[in-house]
Amino acid sequence: MARIEGVPRSKAGPLVKLAYRFGPGAVKKMTGRAPQAGTGIEPMEVWAYQPKMMVGVGRFNQAIRKGKTVDERLKNLVELKGAQMIGCEFCVDMGSQICRKSGFSDEELLAFPHYRTSDRFSEREKVALDYTVAVMRTPVEVTDELFARMLEHFSDKQIVEITALLTLVNLDRFNAAFGIGSAGFSDGMVCVLPDRPATSRATAASTNGTSMAS
Repeated sequence: MARIEGVPRSKAGPLVKLAYRFGPGAVKKMTGRAPQAGTGIEPMEVWAYQPKMMVGVGRFNQAIRKGKTVDERLKNLVELKGAQMIGCEFCVDMGSQICRKSGFSDEELLAFPHYRTSDRFSEREKVALDYTVAVMRTPVEVTDELFARMLEHFSDKQIVEITALLTLVNLDRFNAAFGIGSAGFSDGMVCVLPDRPATSRATAASTNGTSMAS
């Protein structure tokens, strides 16, 4: 359970009620699976205390996700890695399922924490994940050498899109701060663990009944 309860539908204004109406469907479309715990829109329910902020975040999210210069597989990879570093249980649970829905195998998800030494990821993907790690650190640790490696694999427009996506992922700190846990999108399947779990609960279980190590 989150550290504060979300705004209940009975107390929500018209704008929030509209978001509550369409939010679950949008989440199910992204994940291909209904949540196994809770509503699946817990972050939205907490943001609902500030409806204008909630709308602003939603519009920012939509604008960033309209980028089309980078393939979906790579975007899913960097977003999952960013969420893992923040320690957002909700996001790694959902992100693992989104990756699986988009075609990732269990073997790829199991190899994810050790991507640098895995042959399941291309050199281009490894560079993007290294960049993700550097961008998501506080303070940011993008070196000239790392940026030069990025330029070997990505255009300027692509790097802007990847960096913008990671800026969006940084908003997952909101979820981690409020202790918003897993919604069970990956229950019973392989799921990446957050580096620094936001709560004491385990994330989703793997196919063997235990979560995947980070």
